[in-house]
Amino acid sequence: MPVTRKTVRLPDHLARRVDQAVKDRGHRSLSAFIRTAIENEISERQDEVAAAETRIAASFDRVSREIRHIRSSQQALFAFVDALAKTILTCIPEPAGEAYDQAVARARFRYDRFVKSVGKGMVGEVGLTLARLIGDEDGRG
Repeated sequence: MPVTRKTVRLPDHLARRVDQAVKDRGHRSLSAFIRTAIENEISERQDEVAAAETRIAASFDRVSREIRHIRSSQQALFAFVDALAKTILTCIPEPAGEAYDQAVARARFRYDRFVKSVGKGMVGEVGLTLARLIGDEDGRG
């Protein structure tokens, strides 16, 4: 195996500590100690990077699950409020006879106005999404 020679300059205090470590740890030579230290440093860094990547991937997975849960919850809440509003606006005592069609038309108008009012109260991307749902593309209500 080809060998490359490297020269390392150390301050006196560090050189003394290295010499002592060579003796204490039972290395055959200073070169053997330095090779071992370099190998340990390189492999430790690679392990740290792999561990960090694993933690980051797990965090992304957790955030993705939470976002899906929030989205589902928002859709369910909107569906509930939508059904409730339709029920309230259309099923409050119905007028008899020919006034019924007029009451349904008024209820639809009040419902559309209610949804637009909700959209105006929302800010950011959710408000724009709701505006698109009700056909108000500019997002102003």
